[in-house]
Amino acid sequence: MNSNNILFIPGYNMDSNSYLIGDMLVDTGTGLNEEYLISQIERHGIKREDISLVVNTHCHFDHIGGNYLFENAKIAVHELDAISMKNKDDLGTSMNAFENAANSRVDIELKDGDEIGGFKVIHTPGHTSGGICLWDGVNLISGDTVFSHGGVGRFDIGGNFDDLKQSVFKLTELDVINLLPGHGPIVEGNGKEHIKLSYSQF
Repeated sequence: MNSNNILFIPGYNMDSNSYLIGDMLVDTGTGLNEEYLISQIERHGIKREDISLVVNTHCHFDHIGGNYLFENAKIAVHELDAISMKNKDDLGTSMNAFENAANSRVDIELKDGDEIGGFKVIHTPGHTSGGICLWDGVNLISGDTVFSHGGVGRFDIGGNFDDLKQSVFKLTELDVINLLPGHGPIVEGNGKEHIKLSYSQF
């Protein structure tokens, strides 16, 4: 898979970035900017009801808040973050993602090494206990584990510093071409260098 198969939907306001791959959507933002997200998807010829799979990189409100918009989709998240979603934990975030009860739905509980939508699931705890990245050998959808230009996720909302350090180190070993983070700009061409810079923050 090359980057042309992954359509980048930049986050709006507090929304996470979303990534559209065929009829799979990775992360759905806060759910507060419904018209923006749906219009971005429809720009690419996909209707809301055509989305068959939503993968959440982790359980924070700015990544799962729009899950309720996709009633026809299966919702996939790592098994550890699935616990928080089913229990409707607020995880210390500034907003409650579960004002819409549908956001506590989990259909597929992922584990490290699983395959989903043409990607390998890499469990990268640290930002949350069940954070994941998605890897296809070229592109890394990194959630809030690492960002471009050396950024790393915060670990004070259900996270752990040592886990995050170990997770980022694990990512330095991948030959990442394109880095597709949960917030901020994407990196095309030298993603591995950005991940190395992220690890140097530790």
